Amino acid sequence: MVMRPRRIVRALHLWLGLVLGGLLVLAGLTGSALVFYGDIDAGLHPELASRQRANEASFDRAIATLRQTWPEKQGAWRLEVTEQPGPIPARYYNPPETAGRGHAPMLVWLSPDGTQVLRREFWGQEPMTWIYDLHYQLQLGKAGGRIFGFAGILLLLLLLSGLWAWWPRGRWDKALRFKRQAGPTRRLHDLHKLAGLAGLPLLLMLTVTGVMLALPDETRVALDPFLGNDAAMSGMDHHPSREPAGLEILPSSAVAIAREALPMARPAWIEVPGSDGGTFKIRMRQPADPSHRFPHSYVWIGHSDGVVHGVTDAATARGTGLIMNWLHPLHDGSAGGMPLQILVLASGLVPLLLFTTGVMRWRRGRLARGRQVTSRRT
Repeated sequence: MVMRPRRIVRALHLWLGLVLGGLLVLAGLTGSALVFYGDIDAGLHPELASRQRANEASFDRAIATLRQTWPEKQGAWRLEVTEQPGPIPARYYNPPETAGRGHAPMLVWLSPDGTQVLRREFWGQEPMTWIYDLHYQLQLGKAGGRIFGFAGILLLLLLLSGLWAWWPRGRWDKALRFKRQAGPTRRLHDLHKLAGLAGLPLLLMLTVTGVMLALPDETRVALDPFLGNDAAMSGMDHHPSREPAGLEILPSSAVAIAREALPMARPAWIEVPGSDGGTFKIRMRQPADPSHRFPHSYVWIGHSDGVVHGVTDAATARGTGLIMNWLHPLHDGSAGGMPLQILVLASGLVPLLLFTTGVMRWRRGRLARGRQVTSRRT
């Protein structure tokens, strides 16, 4: 009776591992590849490297170049402000060429002065964006993201059941020992055990943040009653208002206005409205924002008059909004800089080791039991 719960947990851990272990391996390997996906992508395209750095006037020329090159694309363009030497990345969301594929924007890279298009592709055509889509949505669109999210809950159960099955009832030094002189099955067990314990803290963090990123609506419903709903953050998508098409201020002017609205922040993305009017949406990074590339402060500016229509300041985020702001930078390790990114990259390799040693030990056990049955019959 004392052993029954532990046996049940071990059986649960075994079958969850056999059924879902491959999914955990896939998430780990693709996640490791994406920790430095921007640097890897740049390395795959060395012809784009440049010592020049874009200035704010470069974004004015960049938007003019984009509209001249693709006059049929009348929607909004997003320009990334990298503040690093090199090309200007731009995105056009919901292009007709990828209709029905969900998140599949057109990606463009322009020269640092904004006058030339250096590269163009659609999301998923190049290795890194293909891996990103596989990691995030299993190449199945929004439905794949939800499948991955709910499967992640079972993966969390897999990790916790492994900890429960290992938890020592006696001496901890024996439970943490690797017996070099033991047989192959015992060595596989010890390797599986120690690798799981070493990788467990980061694997738990990555699994929890991954589930919350894949299921944001469910996450808010679960957290809001306890932490409160941050009205300032949740209302950010309601600020933009439509203005009649016509005279448009320059992107550099919109950035200058956004700097006045949030003096301590720097611009990270510039969304230029389409031909049907609208507002500039300047995505800004406050010093305390955990995300460097995708920060959570916004300024909406009228395209014709430069009037500020709304401001969302991540520095005021509380409750659920604050938690949501930390999910992505924790999941990719960017919140902790290079040291955490390296740890996240390494932890993504742990599931492969766990799955391999677990399956090998399970197969050896089955073969041993089969030989015992045969011997008894004989």
